Amino acid sequence: MPSDLDRLQGNWNITSLELDGHQLPPTSFNNSSITIAGSHFTSVGFGDTFAGTVELNEQTRPKTFDLIFSGSRAGIRNSGIYQLVGDTWTICLATLGDKRPRKFATSPGSGYALETLQRANASKVGKRNRPSTRSYSLPGKAADDREIRSAGPPTELEGEWAMVSAVFKGVAMAQDMVKWCRRITRGNVTTVVAGPQVMLSASFKLDASQKPAAIDYLNLEGANRKKTQLGIFLLEGEQLQICMAAPGKPRPNNVRSEPGDDRSYTTWRLVQK
Repeated sequence: MPSDLDRLQGNWNITSLELDGHQLPPTSFNNSSITIAGSHFTSVGFGDTFAGTVELNEQTRPKTFDLIFSGSRAGIRNSGIYQLVGDTWTICLATLGDKRPRKFATSPGSGYALETLQRANASKVGKRNRPSTRSYSLPGKAADDREIRSAGPPTELEGEWAMVSAVFKGVAMAQDMVKWCRRITRGNVTTVVAGPQVMLSASFKLDASQKPAAIDYLNLEGANRKKTQLGIFLLEGEQLQICMAAPGKPRPNNVRSEPGDDRSYTTWRLVQK
């Protein structure tokens, strides 16, 4: 009889994600996945890639698992519980601290992530080709705990920014979720993280001669890798507003987002240069 590790071999797509008591919109984790090959995992999504090994315990109720990260985060362990029913895999994972969840639920301040995954390709079951060990550090509580890409001299957007508000396609993000989000800009590369997840990694160009000032992204990772996005920004003291169009869409002419416009409108407060 195959073990759960045998049954988990292959690629799994994330179809639902709840973080710290708040359900994330599907657009935030489109094309995110976890691949299991042998006892190794590779997680791709939110503009970044993580890797390491997975340990399962089928004897507990609920069943438990641990992710042990490799690379610069070698030895860091995230603990969780899981259910595996057919081609549906449900996990609840502690992303902050080492207190393992006891049930499949999250709440504000818990630091838990609840994910539902569906098998991407059933023919991959049983294959144990070891994945690439390329890895990146997970976001921590301080900016210098991360491996953040950087290139070029600092711009006026340099530093670490705390999210004040966010609107995606006209839908406002809950304030309890907003507190998880930060933007780290080094040179001409900006990275947006939400708790343990990297939501954006992009190089950018600024053109302050336009009114409003223009910002262009070139996505470095994720589903939009190598795609450009056009946007505008307003910088007033230590407050930054950015409105971005979806890839292939025209540049916004105002800083707002309405239902169906495929825009993201975010406001940030400078925390540290």
